Amino acid sequence: MSRIGRLPIDIPAGVTISVDGRAVAVKGPKGELSLSVASPIEVAVEDNQVVVTRPDDERESRSLHGLTRTLINNNIIGVTQGYTKGLEVVGTGYRVQQKGSSIEFALGFSHPVLIDPPAGITLTVEGNNKVTVSGIDKQAVGEAAANIRKIRRPEPYKGKGVRYAGENVRRKAGKAGK
Repeated sequence: MSRIGRLPIDIPAGVTISVDGRAVAVKGPKGELSLSVASPIEVAVEDNQVVVTRPDDERESRSLHGLTRTLINNNIIGVTQGYTKGLEVVGTGYRVQQKGSSIEFALGFSHPVLIDPPAGITLTVEGNNKVTVSGIDKQAVGEAAANIRKIRRPEPYKGKGVRYAGENVRRKAGKAGK
């Protein structure tokens, strides 16, 4: 039995979960998220807990069991606390500015790069080199942060670029002089 999948999920106060066939809707103080459950997995709400079960021990059922439970748990955490991902801009002359809801990067290109946040995502700037990506959907927050980092990845010689907060960039030795 899946160690993660068999654990019931406690429903916190202020969160309502409705299961309609294959659709699971989670509504909380920060918003609403929905999830489509894959076919062999069953989801039920029993006495203030969400229980995820699988009908058999087939390989596909086992792999989807823990995944489904984790996705539902991520949705519950998202609508109660939300998710944030920090980014740092490192490099001489590299900076970021808030322009309304979007942000503008100066990353050594011939032009500034303007990023508009996707739906459900909030971008905030602290100082001139820190960006916080926040929202209720864990996958959307991670993808938005990855897309911002993709503009100018940290390079291995000087470490310049956009990196995740706390990311350790492996450095290479440069050319050895004569």
